[in-house]
Amino acid sequence: MSRAIAVNGSPRKGWSTARLLEGFLKGCAAEGAETELVHLYSLAYQGCISCFACKRIGGVSYGRCGHRDGLTPLLERAAEADVLVLGSPFYFHTETGEMRSFMERLLFPYLSYTPGHACIFPRKIQTALVYTMNVTEEQLAAFHQDSSIAASQGIMERVFGNCETLLSTDTYQFSDYSRYVSTAFDAEAKARRHREVFPKDVLRARDLGARLTRSAE
Repeated sequence: MSRAIAVNGSPRKGWSTARLLEGFLKGCAAEGAETELVHLYSLAYQGCISCFACKRIGGVSYGRCGHRDGLTPLLERAAEADVLVLGSPFYFHTETGEMRSFMERLLFPYLSYTPGHACIFPRKIQTALVYTMNVTEEQLAAFHQDSSIAASQGIMERVFGNCETLLSTDTYQFSDYSRYVSTAFDAEAKARRHREVFPKDVLRARDLGARLTRSAE
């Protein structure tokens, strides 16, 4: 049986990013995979501490993160997964701080300090990045978010052999826009898009999960 893990880098456990990941995992489960959803904001951990235990010659942690904390069990399970999806909203043109810290710990141990920085992850797995963002798809380049997405996708592809991305743009941030200083947005248009477009994004996530699970088999 395939194992699919979704990692939520949003502080909100029931909002847009989480719902997309839940949809993704439903697609995985429909293809027979065992699934797990992990909320990073429920874990206590740090980003990379530059101990370089993952690079030490003959070291017991060579090729894996040697710093042990609340993230360690997830890193171990992620290394055994057949399908791995990371989901995050975009904060200041990149993933959340918790997601970036997770990605440091997940990816850096597998990039060797050899000519060409060869990847030492032992196999190919199916991976994806799922992003939610306030900007529209037409604004991605103007806000330089397209380059951030490409950079993250590129390193995931290099380490794990492949990576796909799913973007949910112009997302709904508040259930009541009148309570916040948010006059840059049309609250009614946001609500309408959330009703009409976001459910289609969830279906796209489900289709992606199903397809990657089939590929993993």
